[in-house]
Amino acid sequence: MNYQVLVNNAKAFAAKLWKDEAGQDLVEYALIVAAVGLALITTVNQLTQAVVSLYQSMTQGLGSIGTQQ
Repeated sequence: MNYQVLVNNAKAFAAKLWKDEAGQDLVEYALIVAAVGLALITTVNQLTQAVVSLYQSMTQGLGSIGTQQ
């Protein structure tokens, strides 16, 4: 094969790869899933702290029932 033909084929292949967007959707979906997962982890951690605080408040309130103040 001619050297010029190889160079032209390589250029055409590189241009095709540069313009190809076939894998772009998969990367975008993966980033969305990662962002949603991070948001869920953060929310669950904050919710856990709120539930623990509420439970401690309830147990303290129930513990004081029947005691003289």
